[in-house]
Amino acid sequence: MAAYSLLSTLSSPFSRSPNRTPKLPPLSLTSTSKPSFLFPTRKLSLPSLHSLIFNQSKNSSNKNSSNNCIVSSAFDSFFILCTSLALSFSLFVTDVGAASAFVVTPPRKLQSDELATVRLFQENTPSVVYITNLAVRQDAFTLDVLEVPQGSGSGFVWDTDGHIVTNYHVIRGASDLKVTFADQTTYDAKVVGFDQDKDVAVLRVDAPKDKLRPIPIGVSADLLVGQKVYAIGNPFGLDHTLTTGVISGLRREISSAATGRPIQDVIQTDAAINPGNSGGPLLDSSGNLIGINTAIYSPSGANSGVGFSIPVDTVSGIVDQLVKFGKVTRPILGIKFAPDQSVEQLGVSGVLVLDAPANGPAGKALTFNV
Repeated sequence: MAAYSLLSTLSSPFSRSPNRTPKLPPLSLTSTSKPSFLFPTRKLSLPSLHSLIFNQSKNSSNKNSSNNCIVSSAFDSFFILCTSLALSFSLFVTDVGAASAFVVTPPRKLQSDELATVRLFQENTPSVVYITNLAVRQDAFTLDVLEVPQGSGSGFVWDTDGHIVTNYHVIRGASDLKVTFADQTTYDAKVVGFDQDKDVAVLRVDAPKDKLRPIPIGVSADLLVGQKVYAIGNPFGLDHTLTTGVISGLRREISSAATGRPIQDVIQTDAAINPGNSGGPLLDSSGNLIGINTAIYSPSGANSGVGFSIPVDTVSGIVDQLVKFGKVTRPILGIKFAPDQSVEQLGVSGVLVLDAPANGPAGKALTFNV
């Protein structure tokens, strides 16, 4: 009994009295910042425990679902990152030209005359060459002998034997010549022959046959003022430049840049011809050669809209002789005659012969007759 009384006494503060029911604070599942000193140990009833277990399982399910979403999102991000890195690496190691397949450009629409001009340039560009004139110079300080460029010009392939036609003033005074084709391959050139009076020269290069594309030869006898012409050359060292214009005049006369002698039946054009265009071809609308661009009329030295080309009919005869003989042979009378003013003062008509050298055709003919 004493033990029971002691136990009852000790447990009396926590036992329920039939007359006095203590009011307990409501049960809460959330933690508070202030602990309860009145109830250091909290007993949970079955409904509360069941609710706690259900909420905990629900929270655990939500956490698992959230974790699964986080893992899935992280995996997707990692996959996208790997794909991006692989694509970047493939574009980096592959040729840039292959990447152009990803670029879609709309087709360019050109007019019929534009297409004809583009086709003319593409078909004739491989026949046009760039000529560099090299000269030997001695350094004033080291006395070393050097080859330095002293000029440049244009030219074109005449036949499959490697003959290149250009102006004489392009190669004048050269110690060495370099010929550069459209694909930027360069070959040494040798002079076959030249005609100073007509400003025409022929070179020869040892190039493969597949690089030698002769330019189509046309006719200049039936040209008309107003028809379209095209000039291809290397003005100011800018390789393979195309300029267009019309024939402004025919049967012009200019002086040779080398000897000052007259060149007749020259073609006048307003197609832009600048320094470096000399020796390049002048083409008609069919892409045929009708002349060699030779000179311009300009006080400043740049294009002024007045350019001159040697007609192809004159060039063809000169080139044929230079290829066969290495020089040009022209028929001459071998006489010396008085100027027209002297003939008029004397009041006679015809040609007043002053002399017939014995070694000339006329002198030999006179000797033979005698």
